[in-house]
Amino acid sequence: MEIKGKATEKESRSPKFTLPVDSEHKATEFRLFSVAAPHMRAFHLSWVSFFACFVSTFAAPPLLPIIRDNLNLTATDIGNAGIASVSGAAFARIALGTACDLFGPRLASASLILLTAPAVYFTSIASSPTSFLLVRFFTGFSLATFVSNQFWMSSMFSARAVGTANGVAAGWGNLGGGATQLIMPLVFGLIRDIGVLKFTAWRIAFFIPALFQTLSAFAVLIIGKDLPDGNFRPLQKAGAKPKDKLSKVFHNGITNYRGWILALTYGYCFGVELTVDNIIAEYFYDRFDLKLHTAGIIAASFGLTNIVSRPAGGLISDAVAKRFGMRGRLWALWIVQTTGGVFCIILGRVESLGASIVVMIVFSLFCQAACGLTFGVVPFVSRRSLGLISGMTGGGGNLGAVLTQLIFFKGSKYSKETGITLMGVMIICSTFPICFVYFPQWGGMFCGPSSKTVATEEEYYLSEWNTEEKEKGLHQASLKFADNSRSERGGRADSETRPTDEIPSTHV
Repeated sequence: MEIKGKATEKESRSPKFTLPVDSEHKATEFRLFSVAAPHMRAFHLSWVSFFACFVSTFAAPPLLPIIRDNLNLTATDIGNAGIASVSGAAFARIALGTACDLFGPRLASASLILLTAPAVYFTSIASSPTSFLLVRFFTGFSLATFVSNQFWMSSMFSARAVGTANGVAAGWGNLGGGATQLIMPLVFGLIRDIGVLKFTAWRIAFFIPALFQTLSAFAVLIIGKDLPDGNFRPLQKAGAKPKDKLSKVFHNGITNYRGWILALTYGYCFGVELTVDNIIAEYFYDRFDLKLHTAGIIAASFGLTNIVSRPAGGLISDAVAKRFGMRGRLWALWIVQTTGGVFCIILGRVESLGASIVVMIVFSLFCQAACGLTFGVVPFVSRRSLGLISGMTGGGGNLGAVLTQLIFFKGSKYSKETGITLMGVMIICSTFPICFVYFPQWGGMFCGPSSKTVATEEEYYLSEWNTEEKEKGLHQASLKFADNSRSERGGRADSETRPTDEIPSTHV
């Protein structure tokens, strides 16, 4: 242990990296205003590209009062298009997660962004409810870049900083959902003011998010790195990173029940956020008889709170983990998301404009912080199938948005205020299963670690590899991750020294 400790200390001072690193060369600190390669450069590329995809996907809602008049859209048409915009990404996220495991986040992310960019351009020629639905459907696939966003951060930052990195990267990316509520009405207004007819102006406006999305993909591809030590392919060719098998990654991920629970609960924090992005501008516009620009500004405040709310969730996750370990992360997630559900119920019941705005902002803070808290837990569910677990969880967010919009906001079965109230009830109910997430080496919400004599991080993460794979040394990265994740024991880990006979011989 002493020899290993010295090696790790030496690595942390390696001149190869600007930030201090652990034995996997993952950064142990998160420096927001740094652009140092590869860690902080990956962070900035990740959130900017995800931001661009959010802007594209939700560019239509703030202009719906204009678009619906031009294309003769009914309430059902608008509801179907909203559902379409988030449905495709539910399955795309699982596929992209697997692609990240096999090919790396850089190539996976840039490929998807470039494949979906044409749909944004084609929005400008939509001429019917069907074509409008189709372009929103294909544009929405780009939201799957959330998975590469989180996978990339989990590949670049260690256990001590991963919650913060994930929270800020996703939170700032999600800002696109709020920023587009300001950007698109502004761009539309500028184009109309130079003399373009309004039914033409909204079409031209879509070239702005389309171009932004395209440029972000090239930036990721050209100047990004998959891992601290380089890109997947060169590292695999050099033998520094073993090439994994799709069947193994997939089987290992889908058989881990923790991933399915997090997918469910994420469906009612991020899924709710997507739902609100689709409905909130029209809700304020219709219910309080506001101007388009005014409704857009109010709606933007929901998404723009991501600048602090989701990062705060990541920070809270890391902070409570220092004292209470994984159990603290789970408790914080349950409390914050349940509180968000309560405020969602209140939002649907208040009747004044001022009160609605205040409650909406408070609701957004808790809802988005819960998203950050979720991805404070996700990186520890699996080392081998990190991308797939991230994809399952992210896909659950999109699926939750689809179900919520189908049940509460499609057509005229419920008024929007009633739908919002019932959505709050769903949040509270769907958050309860967090109680069943349990790690044998760390425990769960209501009980501590397993009483087994060998309930260790090494045992948990090495169980993802069979004997033959271990003999080939394919498990070495998981072994390093297991050692670096001991901090999830909480404060007691600082004073605990693991007996040397608990460490597998493969560690030497």
